[in-house]
Amino acid sequence: MKVGERVKSRLLKPEEAAWRLGVSKNTVKKWLRNGRLPGVKVGTLWRIDEVDLEKFIEERKQVN
Repeated sequence: MKVGERVKSRLLKPEEAAWRLGVSKNTVKKWLRNGRLPGVKVGTLWRIDEVDLEKFIEERKQVN
């Protein structure tokens, strides 16, 4: 990948991220609000970039 090139990924709903992480939707929303999990707020709706979620998962694997 070249500098400045963006990988096309989809935006996930908190419910989808929660399912992948094995936690509740409320936990994902709490992590989004406090900045632990990167995401974007579109109006009142949270969305998580699939690439960011994969990075989040990989970082947690390295810690444990």
